[in-house]
Formats: sequence, C-alpha cells, structure tokens
Amino acid sequence: MFITFEGIEGCGKTTQIRLLVSVLKAKGYECIATREPGATKIGHRIRTILLDAAHATMLPLTELLLYEADRAQHVHEVIKPALAANKMVISDRFFDATTVYQGYARGFDLELIRQIHRIVLGGLTPDLTLILDLPVHVGLERAWQRINSRPGVLPEDRFEKEAFAFHERVRKGYLTLARIEPERFRVIDASRDQQTVHRDIATIVDCRLRIADREES
Repeated sequence: MFITFEGIEGCGKTTQIRLLVSVLKAKGYECIATREPGATKIGHRIRTILLDAAHATMLPLTELLLYEADRAQHVHEVIKPALAANKMVISDRFFDATTVYQGYARGFDLELIRQIHRIVLGGLTPDLTLILDLPVHVGLERAWQRINSRPGVLPEDRFEKEAFAFHERVRKGYLTLARIEPERFRVIDASRDQQTVHRDIATIVDCRLRIADREES
C-alpha cells in the first residue's frame, strides 16, 4: 500500500508519519517512510536548492521542473522498488503537492502539470492520501517555531517566507483536490493535539488495510 501525507507548512506531517510507521511496524507490517523532495542522493541536492530562502529569485518554471526531477528519481529509486517488494510506502508529500503549490498557488496550468506527471509517474498513484488541514496562521506559527528551534542548522524556509495569500491558496488547493477525488483523500483536522490526530489517522489507515485485505482474499 502506498500512503501519502499532504498539507500546508507546519501541519505536522513528519510527526504523524513517525507515529504511524511505529504503529504499523508493531503490527508486523514492513514499511518505509520517505519524503519529497530529498529521498535520494540526487534528490537531497535538489532539496537544498528548492528550500533555501537564498534562492528567492528562482523562476517558478525552475521550481516546477526541479520538483519533477526529484520525483522521477524518487519513484525510480525508492517507491517502485519498495512496492514491488510488498512493502508499505509512506511519503511526506508526493505529486499532489506540485498540483497545489505550483498549480493552484503559483498559477501553472493544471493540464501541463498532469502531462508532466503522466511522464514522471508512469501511472503510479497513492492508495490513500491524508491531508492534515489547519488554519494558515496556525501552520506558519508552528513552522517558524520549528525553524527557530534549530540554531546553526541551515534553515529550509523559502516557502515559509511566501506571502500569507500564497499559503491560503495552497490550503484551498488541497481542499479542492479532496472534493474532486474523495475516494482517495481524507481530510484530518490537524489543529488538535498530536495524539488525537494520530488516533484518527490510525483508524483511517486500519480501515483501508482491512478493505485491502478483503479484496486480496
């Protein structure tokens, strides 16, 4: 099974993925946690370019193509081999992030993005996508707390420095995708405490796993 986590900055994806992976491994599932950008050696180099605020003059087209280059490597080196080995894959962001950030928020033509995804993904789609939703001001406050709590570490804050309206478009974009494709997406209120959010996620994933088991039997 392939599960992806999406959401605005500061929504808590990293923490929730860690909690979910721990539960799944305890139940005997072999799973890997991965992320975009930066899951491969090439992707790590791309990530340092994409998330560094020093690159504020980056063209939107450059940004789009760098994300897709990272994704192509990610799919080839990490995701498809893991799925072929019957492992569960849980990814912190995937192609929906590009649809939202570069499409809905930056204004790139959505059909152009879909065409690129057809080339990069080769038909690969997550079985379940969890959107951790919360108000933009809450997410940004959390994100800056995280960044400022790590002095001496090169900050990955290029997106946090975007205008508030940009982040609002990102949030609305995710909620639009959830309405368009309700069978794949689940929207979770991420403004609550971590354990409450985790329990909701664990319940959703457990239900999807039971359905998958029944379909295979």
